[in-house]
Amino acid sequence: MTTNEELEVNRRRDRLLASIALSSGVGLLLALPFALRAGAEFFLPLTAALVIAIALVPLLEWLERRGLPSGLSALLAVVAFLSVANTALVLIVVPATDWFRILPQRLPKIQATLAPLIDFYSQAQRFVDETVQMLVAGPASVAHRAAVETPGSLLQFAATSAPSAIIQMVFALLIIYFFLAGWTRLRRRTINSRGSFDGAMAVARVIQNVVDATSAYVMTIATINLCLGLAVALALWLIGMPSPWMWGGIVALLNFIPYFGPMLAAVLLALGGLMVFDDVWTALLPAFLQIGFHLVEANVITPTILGRRLTMNPLLILVSLTFWGWVWGTPGALLGVPLLIIVQTVVAAAGTPDIAGFLFEQGTLTVSRRKENATSEETDGEDG
Repeated sequence: MTTNEELEVNRRRDRLLASIALSSGVGLLLALPFALRAGAEFFLPLTAALVIAIALVPLLEWLERRGLPSGLSALLAVVAFLSVANTALVLIVVPATDWFRILPQRLPKIQATLAPLIDFYSQAQRFVDETVQMLVAGPASVAHRAAVETPGSLLQFAATSAPSAIIQMVFALLIIYFFLAGWTRLRRRTINSRGSFDGAMAVARVIQNVVDATSAYVMTIATINLCLGLAVALALWLIGMPSPWMWGGIVALLNFIPYFGPMLAAVLLALGGLMVFDDVWTALLPAFLQIGFHLVEANVITPTILGRRLTMNPLLILVSLTFWGWVWGTPGALLGVPLLIIVQTVVAAAGTPDIAGFLFEQGTLTVSRRKENATSEETDGEDG
């Protein structure tokens, strides 16, 4: 067999393997969301625990550098996380329960406060309604409400919901602890298992980049959101809004969800203001304050602090929020950006597959180093 024939056989073999890999990858991507959604009781606490554990790795390493053993360092990191979570729970959930309890009693007050706006809207809408009625023919369809089975007692609710929630919380805490306790050994073992020095350095670089990017984003955004919540709480306290710390905590928590979280916070603040104040514009002032603080935070503070290193494509953020929100609801939306950072970091280190070249240039799914270097040199030449 000649050299050209051997090259052609190797090329066909590589292309066949690439076709199998591409087909398997597409099938896995199509099936993965449904598997994650169906197994949410397992995958959601597992994923949340891993993200939290990765964010706590810098604290773990700081404690280990102070001479503490890995087990004790992991325990202290978990205790610190539980302290923060418990504080947020006390500041947000407990007062929010009282607000939701009195909401049915305040509905007449909300309607009375909104009466001027409702009258203005009804006058502006009357012409549109009459026009629509003239165009629509036939009887109106009757909307059927889906019957939702609700627990008949508090005991039934606790028996059906509380055990699963407790099991998932304990499972997540155990994952966080054992991940942190074995982090140093796991990283050393993973690096030492590589057959070459270059491979070991590549693995170490990927691990460090994932930890640095995830922890930097989570800690930085948490600090920014905490300051935002404190500013909103102080402003609400100055205008006489009840439970200002609860509202500040809600604003800080929802601000972890880009785009959608601040809008939901503004709606909740508007509803809370309508429950308290008689004048409609005073009732909407808490929402306006939150929107003003958010605009300053989103357009000045966050870009200045995060800079270009943690800047992400807004389209990718929206896709990630939509995907994880569809899979796991609100907890998935909270995890959307950290998971996007982890995926981007791993893909940047491993390299993106050359799908376009595979489909249209009869190549394989990988981009050769020579091609990457040539592309980078061309780009540098154009910039110069």
